[in-house]
Amino acid sequence: MRVAVVQFPGSNCDQDALWALRLVGLRAELVWHTEGSLEGFQAAVLPGGFSYGDYLRAGALAKFSPVMQEVRRLALRGYPVVGICNGFQVLTEAGLLPGALLANTNLHFTCKEVYLRVERTDLPFTSAYAQGQVLRLPIAHAEGRYYADEETLERLEQNRQVVFRYAPAPHAAGGPDHNPNGSLHDIAGIVNEGGNVLGMMPHPERAVEEVLGGTDGLGLFWSLKAALEVLPA
Repeated sequence: MRVAVVQFPGSNCDQDALWALRLVGLRAELVWHTEGSLEGFQAAVLPGGFSYGDYLRAGALAKFSPVMQEVRRLALRGYPVVGICNGFQVLTEAGLLPGALLANTNLHFTCKEVYLRVERTDLPFTSAYAQGQVLRLPIAHAEGRYYADEETLERLEQNRQVVFRYAPAPHAAGGPDHNPNGSLHDIAGIVNEGGNVLGMMPHPERAVEEVLGGTDGLGLFWSLKAALEVLPA
């Protein structure tokens, strides 16, 4: 069960992702973005950071890295692919997920903890969670506002491709303050139609130990491990 953690120039959450994956017993390895083969890997994680310094647009240059052809191949074969924060941006730029991540409505880099609701538990990334469970995870982004046209949004809702939504804190009154970036439909994470490619803006890898402030992100990695255990090598 080998998981590739792709390093782009400017990645800064690669070691965090590596730690979280190894914490649940997965064999995770760093893979430089110029690598032309992911043969032997059963999953790929595109970590957070600022690939190519977010030059032109977040994720716009990373999509051309040679390794992305291999990430696409894994995705088409049904293997799990996860893009976190900048990784989510790369996946949308590469066309592996619909929509785009635009500048936060407050026009500021936002770094804080947020709450998000689990909308599906039948995916390789969410089986360890309960339906409707509210997670507390950190965010750190300037371009995290999920946007798509109305037709795409309707399709995402009909196909149940929205996996995580920003939500009020438990026992707190609802209101616009729970959405930290202005994402349409409060979208914090989506999957492709096949359910094996996940993009999300919050950072589960930064919430896997109590010393980090909480363990709500750990379920994603346990879920991924469980999914990989039943996939062909």
